[in-house]
Formats: sequence, C-alpha cells, structure tokens
Amino acid sequence: MKLLKFPLTLAVVLGFSGLPLQAQPMTDKQAAPMTRQQVKMERDEFLKLHRYDAGTEEWILRPNMDPPAGMKTRAQVRAEREEFLKTNKFDSVAETWLPLKGAEKPAMSRAEVRAETAQFLKTHEWDELNERWVDKPARKAKAK
Repeated sequence: MKLLKFPLTLAVVLGFSGLPLQAQPMTDKQAAPMTRQQVKMERDEFLKLHRYDAGTEEWILRPNMDPPAGMKTRAQVRAEREEFLKTNKFDSVAETWLPLKGAEKPAMSRAEVRAETAQFLKTHEWDELNERWVDKPARKAKAK
C-alpha cells in the first residue's frame, strides 16, 4: 500500500508546485497550434479575397484582388501534376513514388491496345495459386 502512495504523492506535489509537466516536449519543428483568434483572422482574410461560386462549387478570387505572393494558377498546378504523373509511378510495396526509366511510351489506339493484349494472352496465363501472370508452357509440335 505504501508503494502506491509515493507516486500519487509525488504527482500531487508536482501538480501543485507550478512546474510545467509535459509528456512530450515540443520541438522546434512542431509549431504551436493556432489560437482561436488566429484562425478567425485567417478566415476573415480569406473571405476578403475570395467568393464562393455555387455553379462550379469553387472558391474564386474576387475581381481586382491580387493573389497571395507565390500562388500558382489552377492550370499551372494541373500541368505540373500531369508532368509528374508522366515521369513517375507509385510503388505500393515501398509506398513511394519512383521515377519511370527510359523513354516515355507513346499513346496507343484502342486497336493497338487490343492487339497487344491478345499477344500477351497468347504467351501468358493467370496462376490463381500464386496470383500472378506466368509464361505459358511452349506447345510441342505434333509428331507425324
């Protein structure tokens, strides 16, 4: 019973002593959470610069207002995204983006895709046990 009283007594004494107790001290990298007043000011500033367009369901910069410094247009962001997706692929095993190697594969027509798929299916089959594509065994020529 005395063993339980010591930690409890220590916690009460430190609690009333005014010493700050933190389970995990904040580092320089962690920013302090914004206060309610800061959030309200940021919201008010945003509402001064933007209006909501219900037709497109987007926030639009008000006329005669300059966008914040360094802000990219929607078209620039989309172009950068498309460029990134052309040159990178996501590896779900490593959970990271990997650069594509070699030249970019040109776009194929639907007929070309069908022909490539048919060729692949002639040489490969789905192994349900291992859940992957494997090479089909070569056919033996008929003996005469």
